[in-house]
Amino acid sequence: MPIRNPKELFVLMLSDVRQGAERTTSVFKEMSQVAQHPDIKEALEARVFLSDKINETLDKCFEIIGEKPAKLPGRLHDVFVEDFKKELAEIQSPEAKRLYIMAKALHLIHMRIGEYVALIAAADVTGHFAVGVLLESVLAQKLAFVDRTRRLIRAIYEQRRAAA
Repeated sequence: MPIRNPKELFVLMLSDVRQGAERTTSVFKEMSQVAQHPDIKEALEARVFLSDKINETLDKCFEIIGEKPAKLPGRLHDVFVEDFKKELAEIQSPEAKRLYIMAKALHLIHMRIGEYVALIAAADVTGHFAVGVLLESVLAQKLAFVDRTRRLIRAIYEQRRAAA
């Protein structure tokens, strides 16, 4: 797909983020299914709930700019999930599995954060300021998830140390 101007690039980037948001939701669903720790499972399920709201927000962005999402290959998420499953299966310690799941959740969210930062800048460059506002609200949710996940990891391991 040739890109001829900044708006086409913006639509492509927004399409990539929208498609990635759907895939991220499915990854978090899978992670929550294998998470054995109730707090981790609950945090991932909350993320899935918010992901549905994010998808609605991204759909609103397309509505505002009068475009439809483009179909993209999105192999990055497929590889991420494949590696996640393979590596998780090799981990035998329940504690290590919990840490691995949370680390991979953070890894995935940080990839998404980078995309949103670039997309917000592109929204400004292309004059889509309302879309930029919506994207910044999504970015804020993702940053909050990162902070909450970091605190959850710390709390789980502080409980472990206190019990030892």
